[in-house]
Amino acid sequence: MTPDIVIPDGYRAAVQRAAFIARSSRSFHQVVGRSPERMLTGILSGAMPPAFESGASVRRGRMPCSAILTPKGKLLTDLRVARLGEGEGGALLLDIPEAGTDAALDHLRRYIPPRLARVIPPEEPLGILTVVGPGAAELLATPDVTAPGATLPNLAALESTSEGDLWLLESESSPGRTSLGLRIVRSGTVTPPAFDLIAAEGTLEALAGRLRERGVPEGDALVWETLRLEKGRPAYGVEMDEDTLPPEAGIQARCIDFSKGCFTGQEVIVRIRDRGHVNRRLCGFLLGEAPPPASRVPLFGIEGGQPVGELRSSIRSHSFGQTIGLGYVRRGVEAPITLRLGSPEGPAVEVRSLDDAGWVLVAGDSSFYP
Repeated sequence: MTPDIVIPDGYRAAVQRAAFIARSSRSFHQVVGRSPERMLTGILSGAMPPAFESGASVRRGRMPCSAILTPKGKLLTDLRVARLGEGEGGALLLDIPEAGTDAALDHLRRYIPPRLARVIPPEEPLGILTVVGPGAAELLATPDVTAPGATLPNLAALESTSEGDLWLLESESSPGRTSLGLRIVRSGTVTPPAFDLIAAEGTLEALAGRLRERGVPEGDALVWETLRLEKGRPAYGVEMDEDTLPPEAGIQARCIDFSKGCFTGQEVIVRIRDRGHVNRRLCGFLLGEAPPPASRVPLFGIEGGQPVGELRSSIRSHSFGQTIGLGYVRRGVEAPITLRLGSPEGPAVEVRSLDDAGWVLVAGDSSFYP
């Protein structure tokens, strides 16, 4: 991190210790009925969550990433899905970005037979609060911080998690009522260790109060957006939309289950995997001292001609010490490469590849993250 950039306390804590961020850009929905899982299996592109582990003092499960696609393989939204109950009739919880919620709910209500399953609001309004930072796991394993009276996962278990791992914490007054309680889910959206806490809004408000009492700094939406772009993760409604194919955005490894049965859009996705290619792909951009430009600014090759890419998002990065962005470059433009912003004579933009772990940096690039 460079000294010439004013670093917010919430960001500094998120990369050095721990901070918490209330996230309002998600919506939650239950799928209930006779066969919720069977109905969703044919619609969602990813794996369904496995049953909770039995016999443990803390119920452990998974909240995998998935997507809803059109028959042509385009994204209606990405999302996460968690188990609320067990068995054929066990309800499921969908965690959807607000930008994709309307299209997702319309699609589900059109294609799920009501006699077998239906989408309804949660029993209580749910929210999400993320604890992020190198000390996040230790903080969540501290008694009376996360869920007073509940059995907590131990520190070693939290530190050994992978993206999508989930713990369900239930109070003594509601054992077995899996639609209630607090879910701790390991996030992969940012580089520092991060855990999404999903619960009733009142539960999260009380949790935030306990964190403030302990002096844990609070971040905001800008801090989260900075961390997300520093990781290189696309978000629906920003870098992804209804014209995006999952392989273009690089989300297929975590959102597509190629071993499952048929789902809407599968034929297109498998054809791309086996025989084809995509005409563009998501990349990271280093813009130096330039201020963050507007969205959808075209990118040009140094030799001029037609645009060869498009910037979708940008932010001043405390980690990289410069403005960074995410966007798309056409097939045949191979990173690392230098492009121009806005016109063939515009400011230089350094293009870097992205993978599921983040930016693929080259010699001479600088980042606070290891």
